[in-house]
Amino acid sequence: MQFRKKPVVIEAIHYDGSDQSYAEACEFATGIYLALQGARTFSIPTLEGDHIASPGDWIIRGVAGELYPCKPEIFAATYDPV
Repeated sequence: MQFRKKPVVIEAIHYDGSDQSYAEACEFATGIYLALQGARTFSIPTLEGDHIASPGDWIIRGVAGELYPCKPEIFAATYDPV
C-alpha cells in the first residue's frame, strides 16, 4: 500500500549557528526551552524526545504546534516556499 503526504503549510526558520539565529530560534519556539548543547548546537524537545539542532538545520513548527529540527537536504526535498 502506498500513501501520499497531505499538502500542509508549515512555519520554519533557518538556523545558521550565529547568536542572532539562536535568539530567533528561541523566539520562534515561544514557551519551549532550547538547551544549548555545545558548539552552536541546541536541544529541541520533540514529540519523540529531545533532538539536536545544528547550524544549517531548519526548525519546523508542525501542524499541531510541535517543533523539530530538519536537515537542509531533507527540507529542500520536502518543502517549497509559499
